[in-house]
Amino acid sequence: MTSPAVEVFADAPTLATRVGARLLERIAAIQASGGVASIALTGGTIADELHRELVRLTPTSGVDWSRVDIWWGDERFVPADSEDRNARQAAAALLDHVGVNPARVHEMPAAESGDLAAAVRAVETEVRTHGSGMFDVVMLGVGPDGHVASLFPGQPTLDVDDAIAVGVSDSPKPPPQRISLTFAALNRTRATWFLVSGSGKAEAVARAHGGADPHDLPANGAHGTEETVWFLDEAAASALRR
Repeated sequence: MTSPAVEVFADAPTLATRVGARLLERIAAIQASGGVASIALTGGTIADELHRELVRLTPTSGVDWSRVDIWWGDERFVPADSEDRNARQAAAALLDHVGVNPARVHEMPAAESGDLAAAVRAVETEVRTHGSGMFDVVMLGVGPDGHVASLFPGQPTLDVDDAIAVGVSDSPKPPPQRISLTFAALNRTRATWFLVSGSGKAEAVARAHGGADPHDLPANGAHGTEETVWFLDEAAASALRR
């Protein structure tokens, strides 16, 4: 477990540009050494900005997206064509534009089956079958309540350490049904990058860096084995200076 670093940028667009460049540099270095990068994406507004920046920056990066494994930390258990799907948002902003190999895009199941428990088992099978055992980068957003992926304060899913994924049937944030990787799976990563923008997240950021218990502020339960970085815009970092 590494001590978290903090990098602050003037605004969300600058954050997206700088993190996008950093991610492409990381992927290019892995590919230059003959490896296949394994990246877990997140959802949300700042993630959408990041994904669009990745498209813009890719042509000069040397990155071959067909040699990148794409995962997600969580997903909304809704129909495949729902605008709430993290995978659909990522496809529209990034994946449809950079030449990914569909076999390396590991979406979590959609809700057409109606069986959340079976969907969780399918995620675990996918990770065991196609995962490398370690992500290179896991990117996470943070909610105003400090949740990450779909791991929410006070929920029993925070203490699951013997599974890769869990189902959430009573999310305090709609939609109520979700699938999330557990901390045990999320933390099998070399780098954990938090992407946080906006004043609405400032108190959660400050509480995280004040050492809040992960049961109260789940973001503090996520970390990389080599690197943990909080990428913030000025608004999200504003309560750190009080």
